[in-house]
Amino acid sequence: MRGSATDPTPTPGHRHLRRSVGTLASAALLLPLLGAAPAPSATDSSAGRLQHAFADAAARYHVPRSVLLAVSYLQSRWDSHAGAPSVTGGYGPMHLTDARTALATTEHLAEGTEDARGDSARPALHRHIKVPGNSALPARLRTLPRAAELTGLPAAELRTDPAANIAGGAALLAAAQKELGEPASADPADWYGAVARFSGADDTATARAYANDVYDVLRTGERRTTDDGQRVSLAARPHLLADTAQLRRAGLRTVAADDVECPNSVSCEWIPAPYSEFGDNDYGNHDLGDRPDSQSIKYIVIHDTEGTWDGVLNLVQDPTYVSWNYTIRSTDGLIAQHVKAKDVAWHAGNWYINAKSVGIEHEGFLAAPDAWYTEAMYRSSARLVKYLSRKYGIPLDRQHILGHDTVPGPTASTIPGMHTDPGPYWDWRHYFQLLGHPFRATGGKYSDMVTIRPDYADNEPVYTGCTTKGEPCAVHGSSEVRLYSDHDENAPLIKDIGLKTDPTDGVNDLSSRVSTGQQYAVADRWGDWTAIWYLGQKAWFENPAGQPTAVPAAGLVVTPKDGLASVPVYGRAYPEKEAYPAGVPAQSVVALPYTLPAGQKYVVGDVVPGEYYYAVTFTTDSHRVVVGKDLYFEIQYGHRVAFVRAADVRLEGAAG
Repeated sequence: MRGSATDPTPTPGHRHLRRSVGTLASAALLLPLLGAAPAPSATDSSAGRLQHAFADAAARYHVPRSVLLAVSYLQSRWDSHAGAPSVTGGYGPMHLTDARTALATTEHLAEGTEDARGDSARPALHRHIKVPGNSALPARLRTLPRAAELTGLPAAELRTDPAANIAGGAALLAAAQKELGEPASADPADWYGAVARFSGADDTATARAYANDVYDVLRTGERRTTDDGQRVSLAARPHLLADTAQLRRAGLRTVAADDVECPNSVSCEWIPAPYSEFGDNDYGNHDLGDRPDSQSIKYIVIHDTEGTWDGVLNLVQDPTYVSWNYTIRSTDGLIAQHVKAKDVAWHAGNWYINAKSVGIEHEGFLAAPDAWYTEAMYRSSARLVKYLSRKYGIPLDRQHILGHDTVPGPTASTIPGMHTDPGPYWDWRHYFQLLGHPFRATGGKYSDMVTIRPDYADNEPVYTGCTTKGEPCAVHGSSEVRLYSDHDENAPLIKDIGLKTDPTDGVNDLSSRVSTGQQYAVADRWGDWTAIWYLGQKAWFENPAGQPTAVPAAGLVVTPKDGLASVPVYGRAYPEKEAYPAGVPAQSVVALPYTLPAGQKYVVGDVVPGEYYYAVTFTTDSHRVVVGKDLYFEIQYGHRVAFVRAADVRLEGAAG
């Protein structure tokens, strides 16, 4: 889906003001239910009103306020999302699910026409299968109707009114505590079992992982301003110990996890992708390998599923479809592993990246800004990525933790069809904070490099194309910053010649966008504007001192060697022809339709040898890993990474 601008105002780069504070108009309807409350002060009636709603609901249902706050933080980080549902039909600060009214059946990998395998030695693989609908929804997808029964509040009110939603969450916690035979204790330590039940998980491991996350929030405390301007805080209780023995009485099933490659801090189960032969020497849906012994694992690729949990699991278990290594569930952060790390999944659309990466799918939709990613999923994903990073020595930066949208097209013809997920609404800044590697300024005020780092909530560029009508997408925070050909929002957008289309503000159009955590060499400055080298051009973005969208950085850059007017740019780092042994066809080293001109500089992510994994048969006896002598630098070239031959460029340090 590639939208075009239909409304000349606001301009593509215009940032909306943050949503106004919600009125919580129906809070008055809750007073008979919540008990008499003092008249709200001026603070209560504005930015502190949500905090007051937590206190009221906790008192009414005899749930410790800190437990209610911590559960809500893990569900939504206290955001209301203007009443819009998450990908799994969850509403409001408590993420109460009502999938009957919110779930949509869609097609996995629906955007673009990329061949997920991305290996030009084999015929392109394009199999698109509709995700089946769910005839019977699990309990985790219908907590809102249950909350309506417990509170007597209409479902519509629970979906749209934050105070009512919080009351519904409190009622669910109180009911879970009662069902476990536990007293309505004022001590947060006594609510571990109820919190585990609240997750909606039907197995012990997932419920335990969820409850542990909630109690981590209780121990560390949190404080933030929500998406509608509410200030909410939870004081830290660093010495809190939960009564974890309660979980044994919850009656949940036990899932064997002996086969999975996951950290102990998450819930993980093995749902294998099939490796089977069929048809005329065809097979699927991945290749057997011997990683990391035969070849390094250098990348982790972040995807969104463009489909819901059950349907997507059906797809990855189809031998005629494609594959990825892990899927993470939205409601509770459950991880399913499908392909072992030693094997090569077909997920990134670039065989070089596939052969050296692990692919992680997250239950979500790129073009649905308020079908939001839950905190439980972010945290589970971050723990998995940290585990894989330690195990395989993968650096925690945006040159190695790639979005599917930053994987380069391997050849010129593939560029227009490459995928664009997880898209502008994935919160990279928050994600890297959870990874323990926040994006910080590492250079001086006038450094020759910058790290893109807008404030996610306040950065609200206009996108179109989220609906079939091409209308403006819902106003929402974004990780991405728009680029112009001059220091003016009315200047033309930067054009990507590889896409063969004019640039637009479409949600899937990456031609003129940079993403949080990406690093670029500074080309120029003008007042509140900064220019970077991008796709062989000088690209400008607004970067005011009072609300910066980038911070100074230091690192290594490359520029063409002296005497060269420009050097070619590649979408994969393949070996030279002489490196291929007999029986392995040499793969063409073909440049993309881009160049790195003299005088321009691009940030280096890594130096790698040319490498190709030959695996085109079901049996592994002919598989080979070919490593050449030519070296390549991985660079941040445009929105996507790319490669240049080390022999063509000079490596320099960027002045900090």
